[in-house]
Formats: sequence, structure tokens, C-alpha cells
Amino acid sequence: MLHPDARALLDLMVEKRIPPVNELSPVDARAAYRDRRGFTQPDAPAVAESRDWRIDGPHGPIPLRLLRPQGSVPGELLPGLVYLHGGGWTIGDLDTHDVLCRELANLSGAVVVSVDYRLGPEAPFPAAVDDSLAAYEWVRREAASLGIDAQRLAVGGDSAGGNLAAVVCLARRDAGLAPPAFQLLVYPATDQRQQAPSHAALGEGYLLTRDSMDYYRRHYLPDPATWTDWRASPLLHPDLSRLPPALVLTAGYDPLRDEGLAYAQRLTQAGSRSTHLCFERQIHGFITMGRVIAEANDAVWLCAAALRHALQP
Repeated sequence: MLHPDARALLDLMVEKRIPPVNELSPVDARAAYRDRRGFTQPDAPAVAESRDWRIDGPHGPIPLRLLRPQGSVPGELLPGLVYLHGGGWTIGDLDTHDVLCRELANLSGAVVVSVDYRLGPEAPFPAAVDDSLAAYEWVRREAASLGIDAQRLAVGGDSAGGNLAAVVCLARRDAGLAPPAFQLLVYPATDQRQQAPSHAALGEGYLLTRDSMDYYRRHYLPDPATWTDWRASPLLHPDLSRLPPALVLTAGYDPLRDEGLAYAQRLTQAGSRSTHLCFERQIHGFITMGRVIAEANDAVWLCAAALRHALQP
């Protein structure tokens, strides 16, 4: 059964007549996503340092935010996580995922660098991929000056960000570059064809709907010919071997559930180490909603514990 916390949130959205994302322009959808976060997200925990800056990317500046965990010692080399936010490659930014990134930093003991990659429709595929790869490479190259141990640098993200994190790992392996030490994939989108059974079974009534997924895909991937490009659909890459260990977290009432499970399964079958964890009673997007969905806090803790374990010296 759907968790009562998730049910109460969905019912409240209906009661308050919150418009679905697909009825808004991208500009208005971004503002609504940013403005509503205070209702569902916990208070932002203090960290030892929060610093914003911009780096040069292949198509222009890329904003980043570095968060050092509370209690860390200045100058200490810590493990790191490059984090790519969710939002269908169309909405979301450094602020919408600031609380989650702070929680992951404090609970894992890692420096988290959040990436504000470019969004569609203004910058369609593969802009987000290019920015994500450039940001990861920059963090790895500058790791020592950032107080990060480059040998203990992971990549992660939720939803669209989980998709991009998986693509970063594949692209670096294919290019013969040093892979991330770990990949944290939170309900990742892995197949833009949207053919998995969970799409049909869960495409209405659980926050992420068939119409909203079409909205996001239309803005990020306006050309259907790109849907089967593995940089858009990492599940379709023919070789998932020799990839970093992965935690793939899914939600039972999420249309993306089955393609996340399929990705974890294919990683394992290819000889790459993966762990799959499904919060059976939850909806897509729940991990940032710890103020109103109690299990979100458990999910964050489990992700941080996996990071801490994977990145230990």
C-alpha cells in the first residue's frame, strides 16, 4: 500500500489545486518547484562551509556549490560526491536540492559539489550531459585544492540527475578515463522509450505522471531519434561492465521503478557491483520531502551510509 505520508501529500495537492507541471511553462514550473520546497523539505542543516562559484564549461559557465560537512577540519582531504539534481532536465537548481546535499555531506562525511547544469528547452540534449561531464572532470582535476581526495570521488543524482550520473560513469569508462569511485542513482531515468510495465501501471495519480514525463522529454529530447542514444537512455548502452559500484534506489509507486531495477540488474549481470533498494510504499521525488514524508529521512541516511562505506580509505 502507498505510505500514508505520501497519500496525505497527494491528497493535499489535489485539495489545494496545485497545477501539474505539464500545465506550466518551464519558467513557471521552475519557480513553482523552487517556491514549494519549503513546505516539503526539512530545515537546511548547518555545514562547515558552503561556497558558490562558476567554472568554464564547453558551452558557457556552469554554477557549482561546494558543501563541506559539519565538523570537518580545514585542509583535511575528504571523500567527495559530485551531485546532479533531479527535475526532468527542465526544472531544479542548486537551491532546490541544497537541503538534500547538505544532509548527504553531513551524514556521509564527504564534500558534496552540486552542479547547476543547463536545462531544456533552452539547452536541449546533450547539453546537460556535456555540463555534467565537464563539472565532474573539473572537480576531479581540482580535487586537492577543494579538499577532496580524487581517488574517493563519487557521482550521484536523483531522477534526471541519476540518469546523468549513470551517463558520466559510462562516458568516462568509454573514454578510458578514471571512473568515479561510486555511483548513487536515486530513482534514475534510464530508458527514454518509457516502455516498462510500471509506466503503464503507475502513470497516473502518483505525482510523476505520463503527461509530466512527456513534458520533460519533449523539452529535453525534442527529437525522438535521440531517445535511444545511450547518453539519454543508459539502459540501452550495450556494455555495462567495468563500471563503479552502484546503489540504485527506487520507489514502489514510481513510473520509473522498473527501469531503475532493470539498470541495477543489468549492472550485476555485466559484472559491475550494484545494490538495489526499493521503498515499496513511496512515490517519485520523495527523498527530498523529509518534512512531510518520514521515510525520506531514512532514505537519505541509507544513501549517506552507502557513500561513507564505499568511500572509506
